[in-house]
Amino acid sequence: MVSRGVLNRSMKDVKTTITEKSEELREKHPVLKTLRAVFLCTVGAFAIAFVLNTFVSTGGLFPGGFAGLALLITRSADKFLGVALPYSAIYLPLNIIPIAIGIRFLGKKFTAYSMYVIILSSIIVDVLPKYVLTYDILLISLFGGILNGAAISVCLYAGACGGGSDFISIFFAEKKGIDCWNYILMANVVILGIAGAVFGWDKALYSIVYQFCTTEAIKTLFHRYHTHTLIIVTDLPEAVYDKISIISGHDATHWKGTGFYGDQKKNVIYSVVESDQVDRVVKEIKDIDPHAFINVLRTEQLEGRFYRSPNE
Repeated sequence: MVSRGVLNRSMKDVKTTITEKSEELREKHPVLKTLRAVFLCTVGAFAIAFVLNTFVSTGGLFPGGFAGLALLITRSADKFLGVALPYSAIYLPLNIIPIAIGIRFLGKKFTAYSMYVIILSSIIVDVLPKYVLTYDILLISLFGGILNGAAISVCLYAGACGGGSDFISIFFAEKKGIDCWNYILMANVVILGIAGAVFGWDKALYSIVYQFCTTEAIKTLFHRYHTHTLIIVTDLPEAVYDKISIISGHDATHWKGTGFYGDQKKNVIYSVVESDQVDRVVKEIKDIDPHAFINVLRTEQLEGRFYRSPNE
């Protein structure tokens, strides 16, 4: 029988191989890379619109961010003025400044894909029929938030975002090295406070649950802006460093040490890499030195120079 540990390692090796082959294929065929990005952006846009029309609309929630602000405006206009404003008529103008930030700081291709998501999702919200899955407000808040986070993550993997506050959070992550998803969540609480005062506090409080689930789903599914620290004890420090440098583009620090158990001289390599690079780096190191001791630590905060591959 095959042990669970061996099976898990085999599955991880297969996943790493598939990922590497996919990257090589996209590098050789840039058209495929573009088609993949457009496809993922389309799926993400439809999913975002579906969540808004199915969960958010049914529960009367406010998702926070620019989408929540747009819904606050449209619902207020309907309640107090009797005017039914299209969602796209409000959401698209709100994104003008974030789009300008994207063009200047985050890359033209990234911003172009994001504009595609913003426009497509806005139009779909206006034309897609509203469908009710459940009236249970807690289920709506939990599963709606999780699905929304998954939809945004799909767009992020495609090299795009859903617009609004996503541009701002990505800007701080790219240029300042700050993980500000939680700060965005706190800013959303202000919007939800206004919504609670106007439309009822029960909706606002459940909306906070919805937004928290969205934030946690993104943090769980998308790791580009997360980092991990590698501490490696090896007899082949130069070869290990070369692999780290080639795969991740990051530097490393070489320490000399002594093993207490056998009183043997040891080489210790210290490096920080992006979280989505960890599996590939560890696999390559083990191929070079099967006896290497590798400790992988989640990096909570990072100061100083750290290279990130730029958005196109």
